[in-house]
Amino acid sequence: MAEIVPEAPTASGPGILAAVTDGIPGPKPPKPRLLQDGRDMFWSLVPLVVACVILAGLLGMCSFQPKGPAEGALPTYDTVAALQSDADTLDFPVRLPKLPEGWHANSGGRGSIENGRTDPGTGQRERAVTTRVGYLAPSKMYVSLTQSNADETALVRSIQRDLYPTGVEEIDGVKWVVYQGGEDSEPVWTTRLSSPSGAAQLAVTGAGTPDDFRILAAATQSQPPLVPER
Repeated sequence: MAEIVPEAPTASGPGILAAVTDGIPGPKPPKPRLLQDGRDMFWSLVPLVVACVILAGLLGMCSFQPKGPAEGALPTYDTVAALQSDADTLDFPVRLPKLPEGWHANSGGRGSIENGRTDPGTGQRERAVTTRVGYLAPSKMYVSLTQSNADETALVRSIQRDLYPTGVEEIDGVKWVVYQGGEDSEPVWTTRLSSPSGAAQLAVTGAGTPDDFRILAAATQSQPPLVPER
């Protein structure tokens, strides 16, 4: 009787499915997002446009001036009205300086000094008050005048703390005590003027020249106190 021997399996090829799969092209890579939609391109350009507008505005604000920046209008302070109001309100005589042409008042105001004066009746320390006017002198330097009912030392220290008396400047018979300090400190000239309406301590300081100080001091001491209109 014959023996049946099974045949060995034959190797199969790639087959129809494999052949078909290899022949189909894969999906195309996606386009850049910028090219997918016109709206995307529009919104991507918006920041650039805004930046250009801002830059143009900044450049428009700038200008080249070969001779340096032009001088703007100087601030103005009404010394006549301000000092008259001080004379009406404050309890000491206030003077209006009579300055030559070229002096420009540009600032001012009132202030106070805690324990800045001694009450002549009680001997107690009390708060002192001040009125100050700042000027631009013809030398283009700033000089200020402070009038107060404070004591000399208290007034000087309220302006510059680390100063000490170094001498005296006599201006038309009136002696002004000169206070000075270090290189970075501005000097203070001070005097006490008396009148029938009372006494006031005056101080001149700033970055001006000694001549500026003398002119402002003389222009103040030569004037009588303003008459209160209250």
